[in-house]
Amino acid sequence: MRTRLPALLRAPLGTPTLRRLYATQHQSFDNSSSTVGLSDPFEYCTDLVRKHDYESYLISQFWPRDLRGSYFAIKAFSVELATVQDHVSNTTIGKMRMQFWRDAIKDIFNGRPPRHPTALALFHATQIAHLQPYHFKRIIDARDAELETTSYQTIDQLISHSESTHSSLLYIFLSLLPSPLNDSHTLSHCASHLGNAQTITTLLRALPYHSKQGRSVIPAEITSRHGVRQEELFRKGPEAQGIEDAIFEFATLANDHMITARSMLKEVGGKVPSGAMPVFLVGVPVTNLLQRLEKNSFNAFDPKLQQRDWKLPWHIYRAYYRREF
Repeated sequence: MRTRLPALLRAPLGTPTLRRLYATQHQSFDNSSSTVGLSDPFEYCTDLVRKHDYESYLISQFWPRDLRGSYFAIKAFSVELATVQDHVSNTTIGKMRMQFWRDAIKDIFNGRPPRHPTALALFHATQIAHLQPYHFKRIIDARDAELETTSYQTIDQLISHSESTHSSLLYIFLSLLPSPLNDSHTLSHCASHLGNAQTITTLLRALPYHSKQGRSVIPAEITSRHGVRQEELFRKGPEAQGIEDAIFEFATLANDHMITARSMLKEVGGKVPSGAMPVFLVGVPVTNLLQRLEKNSFNAFDPKLQQRDWKLPWHIYRAYYRREF
């Protein structure tokens, strides 16, 4: 008999008022961003994040004002890569986009950013913080591999992908923080597990979409254990045999990573250091989705789970001041 997930902490939020940080005259490889994007790269990045990752947009208010522009630049970079697959007609074009970003990161760290608003904003971020190109390249390589396959045979394969995407992004955000927060092994390990939980909940929320596209995002190791057949999942969705149990196990895996992430904070007094809290606020939407999924009997196909939770800003706000996620 299936048991309920352990009680999950809730958390806080707010909405940001942003100032213009950067202006330059260049041309973009993307005509759609040639006007407002190049005249104000940070405004372009802010709009991109607001449209495609609203939860991260809300969290931005809790970043210090002098780092908020860099936060949006890094998040926009992540959004640009994560959405390539949905914006190209074939794998070849997608790989060309990935190669553009490989070259862009190389040029950014060599002081010659290309004329693209996100690249220009990222270049500014590298001037005010000691960012490592390795993490950016790792994200690009992972998203490139994702163009050819979005399915995972084992949990270990998924976690490896997660380390290269969501966890690597959190490592970059940690790099924005002042010393000694930016080189804390405890916070890095905590971010690793939090990134894994974030990957899983992102896939759970997108499960209905991917299923309609003929993609199975739950590792085969889990679906096979519960007798889920891919063809049936694609055709029947929530009515597929065993899918609810597979979703429960997948959600439990995310919850386990959240528990591990929180347990590691015992090494720093049991709470997130106040200066690092903006990085770890990403755990609030993760907790929120797991709680809503549990209340919904682990039916990830329910349209209500695709809607924004109007209480999420309050949860983020509260979590920030409690130094919890």
